[in-house]
Amino acid sequence: MTHSPIWHPFTQHGLNEPIPRVTHGEGAALFTADGRRIVDAISSWWVTTHGHRHPRIAAAIAEQAQRLDQIIFAGWTHDPAEEVARELTRIMPPSLTRVFFSDSGSTSVEVALKMALGYWLHRGEPRHRILVMANSYHGDTIGTMSVGARGPYNAAYEPLLFDVGTLPFPAVGAEQVTLDALEAACAEKPAALIVEPLVLGAGGMLIYPARVLREMAVICARHGVLFIADEVMTGWGRTGTLLACEQAGVVPDLLCLSKGLTGGSLPLAVTVAAEPIFEAHYAADRARMFFHSSSYTANPIACAAAAANLAIWREEPVLERIATLAGRQRERLERVAATAPVHNARALGTIAAVELGAADGAYLNPIGPALAAFFRARDLLVRPMGNTVYVMPPYCIDEADLDRVWDAIGAAARHFAEPGPAAS
Repeated sequence: MTHSPIWHPFTQHGLNEPIPRVTHGEGAALFTADGRRIVDAISSWWVTTHGHRHPRIAAAIAEQAQRLDQIIFAGWTHDPAEEVARELTRIMPPSLTRVFFSDSGSTSVEVALKMALGYWLHRGEPRHRILVMANSYHGDTIGTMSVGARGPYNAAYEPLLFDVGTLPFPAVGAEQVTLDALEAACAEKPAALIVEPLVLGAGGMLIYPARVLREMAVICARHGVLFIADEVMTGWGRTGTLLACEQAGVVPDLLCLSKGLTGGSLPLAVTVAAEPIFEAHYAADRARMFFHSSSYTANPIACAAAAANLAIWREEPVLERIATLAGRQRERLERVAATAPVHNARALGTIAAVELGAADGAYLNPIGPALAAFFRARDLLVRPMGNTVYVMPPYCIDEADLDRVWDAIGAAARHFAEPGPAAS
């Protein structure tokens, strides 16, 4: 293979790991240049909801590309963006009235943070502190790294990051510790709390109860602290409902969506805001406008893909497919947990995860590359986070492919099991 000039994300090129060349995708499968069929067990980094190359979404992209490919969105608009915004406000809680477009999950969170600070400034009560949850991850831009867990993700950039107030993760049996810490922190009048509802993704697929999320929102409301829900990963059905917040009866002040917004076909994101946040920026004074954009904000082709995705949700039994997949995931998780040496088996909606080998769940656990190679050799796209192996497939995955994934996880657990006392 010829040398490639590409510098890949989250890839240590010094390990000389193979980088397969993918030629096309269909449903829950990817196909490589050397003729392999790869089962996509992680939805290509959590984005592909209905499957690769979904015909309705692909057709919408092709049609829009023949009509309007790009237009500045500052002071201009177009039909695909209007359709997406209308449909989003139709299916979201009524208090979320304003849709701001951006390009990725990271930028949707950056937008939410900037909106929160602008809200307080324009109210004449500048608040600057952001509260976060330990082990969280919200993106790789400066603001999103600041509100995420500190560690190997961002150690080199520490001088650029701003200080935040960190709450402990609500581990089983210690949920009240988190709630008490939030109560105390809110008394200091921070600007906002940002959370990944119910599941911390890159933090290791850590799951916490809906009642904790609900109580966190109640505490924020009692103290007048803005509540930001980062549903970039958890949205679009991953936890079993359209939004994870639904399971807690929580309506955030700011909601971040991306990944599955276009069914995973094109980059697009939105930050959906409550009306008071928009009103705080609304004035005849141009200095109070919301200063954020990118060249490709609300790109018409990406918006057409999102509109097609929204039509699929509106017209097809997506939640039924999700419920079916969630049941199949849990069945296989329970079988592996009963027959293989795994730790901390857990599931929520279509997400399931276990730990293999050593109990250390750190992202840079050396078992990670070995596990990735194990799955790659079996034609599976499974990307462990340290020794945490998770399955988050497209909703269209069939029984046979799901069996392949879980059979391989069981085999990996046995292969990488630590020697027990009898074997030492």
